[in-house]
Amino acid sequence: MKKDQVNIFALGGLDEIGKNMYGIQYKDEIIIIDSGLKFPEEDMPGIDLIIPDVSYLVENLSKVKGIFLTHGHEDHIGGLPYILKQIQVPLYGEKLTLGLVRAKLEEHGLLRSSKLIPFSNQDTVKFNHLSVSCFRTNHSIPDSIGIVVRTPEGPVVHTGDFKFDFSPPGHGTDYAKLAALGEEGVLALLSDSTNSERSGYTGSEQKVGASLIEVFQKAEGRILFATFASNVYRLQQVVEAATHHDRKIAVFGRSMEKVFQIGQELGYIRLPKGMLVEGDQINRIPDDKLVIICTGSQGESMAVLARIARGAHRQIQLNPGDTVVFSSSPIPGNALNVNRIIDQLFRMGADVIYGKSFDIHASGHGSQEDMKLMLQFLKPKYFIPIHGEYRMLAKHREIAAEVGVPLENSFLMENGDVLHLTQKEGYVGDKIPSGALLVDGHGIGDVGNIVLRDRMKLSDDGLIVIVTTIDMKNFKVLSGPDVISRGFIFVRESADLIKETEAKIKALMEDLMNQKVRSWSNIKSQIIDTVAPFIYKKIQRRPMIIPIIMEVNEEDIRSNNQERSTNIL
Repeated sequence: MKKDQVNIFALGGLDEIGKNMYGIQYKDEIIIIDSGLKFPEEDMPGIDLIIPDVSYLVENLSKVKGIFLTHGHEDHIGGLPYILKQIQVPLYGEKLTLGLVRAKLEEHGLLRSSKLIPFSNQDTVKFNHLSVSCFRTNHSIPDSIGIVVRTPEGPVVHTGDFKFDFSPPGHGTDYAKLAALGEEGVLALLSDSTNSERSGYTGSEQKVGASLIEVFQKAEGRILFATFASNVYRLQQVVEAATHHDRKIAVFGRSMEKVFQIGQELGYIRLPKGMLVEGDQINRIPDDKLVIICTGSQGESMAVLARIARGAHRQIQLNPGDTVVFSSSPIPGNALNVNRIIDQLFRMGADVIYGKSFDIHASGHGSQEDMKLMLQFLKPKYFIPIHGEYRMLAKHREIAAEVGVPLENSFLMENGDVLHLTQKEGYVGDKIPSGALLVDGHGIGDVGNIVLRDRMKLSDDGLIVIVTTIDMKNFKVLSGPDVISRGFIFVRESADLIKETEAKIKALMEDLMNQKVRSWSNIKSQIIDTVAPFIYKKIQRRPMIIPIIMEVNEEDIRSNNQERSTNIL
């Protein structure tokens, strides 16, 4: 890092949706913004989630002053339980954000060792060279903020996830602060690019509230409402629509229950007394007087809605005439799973409301006109589009050029790139360690590309295990070879292929024993080199082949058999 320059980098969030984590470094101080996760792609079987590689921060731990959180969505706070095991630093955030983080850390046994510091738009945290403040924004969750890092070269602004909602359900955007920052002169702007391909302004949450009342009015049976658990504004709108139509509410799904509890404690979810009912009471309430709020809007296989659609939920069985509402847009990669569940719900006789049939979802991310307005407010010298896949970042760069940011002052970066800035110049120079750590159960980073490749191979063509026992002292094959197949062929219908394969291996093993080959690795590699092309020639498949060789001394076997016979007599 250049000590007399402002250094900006991303450990996640560039050329991807999720895993947001950005750093601003000046001399011996590093400010981190967000610490999110990303959900696995289709080519990552068995992986639970993906977090940023923070090895650079581990190496420079004494310089890291804290992690400042823009809001409480998983792609911004979900990595904390794993990252705090590697770097213990203070966490700064608004009330609801810290409430969600607190519950997450408690679940992982990290709450006692973590330092959570309330941080609002009235606060400024000062360090030797840098100071950090924030401003309110509008998003799909309360207490969303943008971050301002003041450096000797000028302010660096991170918008967080934002849109300009002119009739917001909660606090409005700090327009005065944005205008004041623009007048002060912003050195660099890091801005949300998620909806850069969408023209116009993003719609207001208020429209969703009106649409929900209409949906509730038409529904004759129960209403099952699925959305992101952290979409607290939407949850409050469901409460208001249910109140308007005199319906009780039941909440299902661990994450949904947790957010509902935290939202009530902090005053963001307000229910009339007696409106919320326990799950075991729902069958005592008339269908036209009940709303079930549940997880599963993204098609997650183990979420509540997916289990209902399979008929596998312990307490909820779908009835013909129930109305199911999907109040979210599928995250890229989830559309297939969502559509599959929608089909299952239709088959069970439900009325399913999804997509654009009603205004039942409003994005929390600004569209092109929102982005232009943010750029016009802040008038940055340098611009870095963040939070999006590459085409989104590139489009945002074009939008910035339309409102006067020179193309040479806009930087399309990758995770790990370091942007060096002063008032006089800006350029991408150094590269720091970055990438993705895969979380599989309790394992963090112990699954790499080789393991994933093996898993994909197993899922594509299955497995053949070849078992044989040899006497290496006398160079004899004592038993086998036996061929065991899993996920490759149905053995009963492929007996001839199995026999041919066994005969091929038997001939090879006899030849190797005649040559007195002692190396196990050599024997195994020759088995693979013989079987793989033979199998491919027969049925054009490439299963994973695992030879298992057991070594036994034939004389010891005879001795043991004689001793056993004597004991029996």
